[in-house]
Amino acid sequence: MANPKKQKAYNFGLGAEKLAALFLILKGYRIISRRYRNPRGEIDIIAKKGKTLVIVEVKARKDFSSCAYSITPWKQKKILLATEWLIGGGKIAGLNITSEHNIRFDAILVIPKRLPKHIKDAWRV
Repeated sequence: MANPKKQKAYNFGLGAEKLAALFLILKGYRIISRRYRNPRGEIDIIAKKGKTLVIVEVKARKDFSSCAYSITPWKQKKILLATEWLIGGGKIAGLNITSEHNIRFDAILVIPKRLPKHIKDAWRV
């Protein structure tokens, strides 16, 4: 990445994902994967808590409302496609998906100098 502004934004996003994963661990979630990619898309964090598989989108911006509005219906669809591929037979270490699992889509919003905001069940499909 030659553009310093893009590099700074990329690093801010990576830091936000690390912070979000730590935040979830402290709340009792088990992180299965970070930055999971498959042919259908990308999932920022895959976590489990009890029998719930949690698909987490992490957004980092200057304020919480900008974060929330950046999870557009198009982005939700891309995350759903990646999740469907995973459930349909995608393999991931430490994850055995059964029909007993509930699947929930969460968002973690990260802004500078504030604790992350965890929105459980941020959207439904």
